[in-house]
Amino acid sequence: MKQKQDRDTKRYRLSYDLHTHTTFSHGKGSIEDNVIAAKSKGLKAIGISDHGPGHLTYGVKRCNISVMRSEVDRLKSFYPDIDILLSVEANIINISGKLDVTADEMKQFDYLIAGYHYGVLGEKPIRAIGLHMQNFILSGLMKMSTKRQKSLNTELVVRAIYENDIKILTHPGDKGVFDIKEIALACADKGTLMEISTWHNWLTVEGIKEAATADVSFVISSDAHTPERIGDCQGAVNRIKAAGLDFERVTNLIVE
Repeated sequence: MKQKQDRDTKRYRLSYDLHTHTTFSHGKGSIEDNVIAAKSKGLKAIGISDHGPGHLTYGVKRCNISVMRSEVDRLKSFYPDIDILLSVEANIINISGKLDVTADEMKQFDYLIAGYHYGVLGEKPIRAIGLHMQNFILSGLMKMSTKRQKSLNTELVVRAIYENDIKILTHPGDKGVFDIKEIALACADKGTLMEISTWHNWLTVEGIKEAATADVSFVISSDAHTPERIGDCQGAVNRIKAAGLDFERVTNLIVE
């Protein structure tokens, strides 16, 4: 007798998307393009969060931060039915925990998100290059890692979490090997949300399971580089289901 397969008839959507990129870094749409796309998806809020200025290839130019602030403020009067917010995806690389945005620059943002990326040299360029190469070659190409590499990566992220008011830790576990449990504990302690991205595959299913053992909350982000991807959540939903994570722990997911 042929068994009937259960079908998920629920509808999943985001209430807000706080991680999107524009032409101010390496996105394809303007700030207004992202706002219009967010409105079309029924989002209550959209965050513009281009890459931090420390990134050598596609970081936002420091002189453009005030330009972006002005544009976001200008658009608020034209689109009063959606909350338009300005952020930056700051880069984690400094052993001191400092990010690649200054205290004065941070005042121009409505919130702060941050993650580890290649292409950032920080306070110790030689050390940073060595760590990037290790992560790219060992973890990226050879699918290997060392205990020291994992310890250094984890220390960078945990220090950044404790030294800054980070709202969202972006794609945790990407571009290297990390102790996700230790990072999740730091996020729980500081109230930082752990991102489940639909642009990257991080957190992975195993990463979600590992992080979920801590009392941490999660957020889904599209990390959209094109306006049409804003509000995308399906890939993250699939991984959340596979990990058995309670949807209630995801702050911006609406299940209908």
